[in-house]
Amino acid sequence: MTTMLIYLHGFQSSPRSIKAWQLGEFWRARGRDDFLVPALPDRSMDAADCLMALLERQREPVCLIGSSLGGFYAHWLAERYQLPAILVNPAVEAPALLRQMLGVQTNPYTGAEYQLTELDLAVWQAMDVPVTNPDRYWLMTQTGDEVLDYRAGVRKFNGARLTREEGGSHRFEGFETWFDEIMAFADQQAVCVQTPV
Repeated sequence: MTTMLIYLHGFQSSPRSIKAWQLGEFWRARGRDDFLVPALPDRSMDAADCLMALLERQREPVCLIGSSLGGFYAHWLAERYQLPAILVNPAVEAPALLRQMLGVQTNPYTGAEYQLTELDLAVWQAMDVPVTNPDRYWLMTQTGDEVLDYRAGVRKFNGARLTREEGGSHRFEGFETWFDEIMAFADQQAVCVQTPV
């Protein structure tokens, strides 16, 4: 049975982000089509609805990979559906970090204008769930992340597989050097979506 790797992009991003594009090219170059990058809605409740619908349609084994806010979403989904997840500089403190973004925003990739409200923060807060099984996660973080405190992720995912690199940036420099290991992790760890818990 084929494995589906689902990549979740970050805040104010899109499936055209460089990491998503590079990883998709790597997958396709190996003759595989089991890679999916959904266009996530900008608002939290819409993103939650989109992601739950997407996961509940999957019939093949799934592994998640998420960057920044996509890593936050991947953790929430991994706990909800008992899935493995690779988290790349995840925004583990998303509700606090995104409070400063309340108000009118424009997505630089899509040009869409929208407004973030207290309701968005409440949804993100509800998604901020504990880690119940560190073994299902691979945390990839760089200490030079200029957007997030990498130590928050290391604390939250204590006991998970950890790749911590000195320096780097929020975009995770040298991400493409990890593609073979990402593919191996996905193929070895992917499981079928479970009933939500």
